[in-house]
Order: sequence, then structure tokens, then C-alpha cells
Amino acid sequence: VLKIHPALAPYKVTILPLMKKIHAQRAMEIYGDLANEFMCGYDESGSIGKRYRREDAMGTPYCITIDEETINNSTVTIRDRDTMEQTTIKVEDIEKYIEERIKF
Repeated sequence: VLKIHPALAPYKVTILPLMKKIHAQRAMEIYGDLANEFMCGYDESGSIGKRYRREDAMGTPYCITIDEETINNSTVTIRDRDTMEQTTIKVEDIEKYIEERIKF
């Protein structure tokens, strides 16, 4: 795990659709919104655990998982690289959540 301060990380957040066929469209919408504000990644290949570990190795501080809850309730799960804590928040609060955590 590349543990660097989130402000120094090349990618601040990566969007991970849980299932490519079902969640990719919504994931791309969220990616498009966040890409205007942050350096973002998008990954839909392999199991979710392998994708998390790949992002940990690159130093990406936050991974956003798009799943059924995103489709039904407009909530996403954000995973913190350093604590591996997962937090569920509303889609409209993602930008504020990331901004607060990447400051020096």
C-alpha cells in the first residue's frame, strides 16, 4: 500500500462499479461529474477486492463502489485506503466528502 497524503496522491478517487453490466452506466455518470473536480480513475475489471488492492498499490486514497444501493437509493460506498473503513453517503455529497479529506 502506497500511503501518501491524499493531497499528494496522483488520483484522488476511483470509481468501481460492482457489476459491469448492471452498474457501469451510473458509474460513468458519477465519474463524469467527479472528473471535473478531481483526478479520477475508473476500473471495472476483476473482482472488487482485487480492484481495491490495485488502487491501494497506486496510492489512491478513496474508492467509490457503485452497487444496487446507488441505483435504488442514490447512495455510494466510499472506502478509505488507510483505514479500510467503508462509509455510505449520498451521491450529491461525494464531492464535499472528498474535498474535506484531501486538504493539507
